[in-house]
Amino acid sequence: MTDKKTAKKYFIMGAVALLLFAVLMLLVKTVDVKSVGPNGSEIGLSGINTYFRDLIGVNMTLYDVTELLGYLAIAVVACFGLLGVYQLIKGKSIKAVDRNLIVLGGFFVAVACAYVLFEIVVINYRPIITDGELEASFPSSHTMLSFCVFGAAIHQLFNRISNKALRVASISVCAVLIAATVIGRLLSGVHWFTDIIAGILISVSLLLFYIGACSVFEKRKLDL
Repeated sequence: MTDKKTAKKYFIMGAVALLLFAVLMLLVKTVDVKSVGPNGSEIGLSGINTYFRDLIGVNMTLYDVTELLGYLAIAVVACFGLLGVYQLIKGKSIKAVDRNLIVLGGFFVAVACAYVLFEIVVINYRPIITDGELEASFPSSHTMLSFCVFGAAIHQLFNRISNKALRVASISVCAVLIAATVIGRLLSGVHWFTDIIAGILISVSLLLFYIGACSVFEKRKLDL
């Protein structure tokens, strides 16, 4: 399959995931909307959301753990940034920087923009009050951050590490970190169930667009 066909496949799947995210957002704003959140805040699909809220409760220990995993994701972003800077300085030209790293940088900017957008455009608030006030909750920003950063890291490591054992181990760690953050965020009770699903859908969409963009460019493998 040519790079162009591969990219098209990923772009189409990314568009489908984005459409599903948009549909979920519309449902949350229009279907079964009730004032069952703190301070009378509204939440759509309230039946399923309140069911999971009452079933799970609140676990602040898991909340703290997922907060730390969020900082770890930011550290991973910084590491890839430093790799790009190293290649730039060593090669004394932007052409010396791996093209998939440049695409990765654009991807991280897109993730940051999505984060800021949903802090400004509030779809719904959290099922609990944190730090004394209501906070935006849709989509789960930690789910999105972890899924996107560690998911992109899996893609990068798969193409950069030639040692099979090290590659499998590294990718496995990233997969576990994604699962730990998503499950931990859900079981912490600081998000509605639909916030978590939305975080997964938008992350999958962004990752597919990123992989599609990378497939357009020539990859250079770097042994670690």
